[in-house]
Amino acid sequence: MDEKISYKDLEEYQHLFTLAPSFILKRMARKKSNVVQKFKPTVQSHIDNLTQDQRKKLEIILRSDVDELQYLMNEAYIKTNKKQFKILADPKNKEFIKLNLAELEKLL
Repeated sequence: MDEKISYKDLEEYQHLFTLAPSFILKRMARKKSNVVQKFKPTVQSHIDNLTQDQRKKLEIILRSDVDELQYLMNEAYIKTNKKQFKILADPKNKEFIKLNLAELEKLL
């Protein structure tokens, strides 16, 4: 398995990134909300149901540089025009992403 995440990997999970309406995601990112903690039971349930391959991809994401992830989010935004990707690609939201990735790592 490739040790880097790609747009193709994001594409597979696009529905997860767009669950929250963009205006809600924007507010949560601006406040640097710990979304993983707020929805811990739901997130844990999803983690528990991951396949081995999906778990490996998640581990790659957790080890990835946030700048690289934001670059991929921008690429996803350009290809899909989904505002949620634009919000996550914004450098101002780097700490929001770091916080939630760290929280996700704790659940693994």
